[in-house]
Amino acid sequence: MMDARRLNVLRAIVEDYVSTREPVGSRNLVERHNLGVSPATIRNDMAALEEAGYIAQPHTSAGRVPTDAGYRLFVDQLARIKPLSPAERRAISALLEGDLDLDQLVERAVRALTQLTHQVAVVQYPTLASSTLRHVELIPLEPDRWLVVLIADSGRVIQRVLQLPAPLDQALCGQLRIELIACAVGKTPRELRQGLSQLPTRFPPEVRLAVQAVAALVQDTVAEGHQERVVMAGAFNLTRASTDFHGSILPLLEAIEEQVVLLKLLGELATDTGEVTISIGSENAHPGLAQASLVATSYGQDGPSGRLGVLGPTRMDYPGSIAVVRAIALYLSRILAS
Repeated sequence: MMDARRLNVLRAIVEDYVSTREPVGSRNLVERHNLGVSPATIRNDMAALEEAGYIAQPHTSAGRVPTDAGYRLFVDQLARIKPLSPAERRAISALLEGDLDLDQLVERAVRALTQLTHQVAVVQYPTLASSTLRHVELIPLEPDRWLVVLIADSGRVIQRVLQLPAPLDQALCGQLRIELIACAVGKTPRELRQGLSQLPTRFPPEVRLAVQAVAALVQDTVAEGHQERVVMAGAFNLTRASTDFHGSILPLLEAIEEQVVLLKLLGELATDTGEVTISIGSENAHPGLAQASLVATSYGQDGPSGRLGVLGPTRMDYPGSIAVVRAIALYLSRILAS
């Protein structure tokens, strides 16, 4: 294991490079950091770090920059997470407070992530696959045209308008609502399918086609809700950081436009424990993300129901990004549980 002094030198190099975008020399380290050793010792430590592959010299006579391995060691050795400032906490609270539906909540969470980290923000919607229905509501618009509202325990609200094959009166509508709640609310996907398949048999033959249409809509909507969806914002931040990428930035932009790529990476990275995890540069399997890092975690009221994170160049403020990602995930989890 690397000794504490060299870890401090690596930490100083990472922090200076993230702050200045300039390769870091031994003179800068002596002037900016109280490392408690002579310049010669710092030069020796930098040589050892370079030999071990944690820092590199981008060109002759330049200072040193962290490598992917150096960032990984820095992240793994973080003794503390940078605390959010009062202003950052107020910004998150202001964006996420109020009576918001799920679409507004996800949209504001994405906005808060990108504003506070200056990275690309990604938030996955809570999926019905990891939740159950909390409530079902039927609202007659006309005798043969109803609004069906499904509310998941994750807070997700889905509304569908259904044209019935035949009108149903108010009494039958009330009975159907009660039966739907009994067979759908709080049920596992298997229990839901079984309950909905048996629902038409509880009604008179002349209205079974209409009841079957309602049951089919609920089943299809829940199945559709299993599909994963992400919202992204802040891609312009990558263009501002274009000098951090060697060659064209287009492969990265193309990769983040593919929701399948982001969903796969989020799924692999964000664990069920709710811990913040990080994938750095060459650790990413997709070639378009080879010069990028993703900081991600999961959120939800009882176990994970969605994931979120920020994506940016490997030259990233990791402590600050970790703090923001963790804080917004906690805010979302609390709001969805309320």
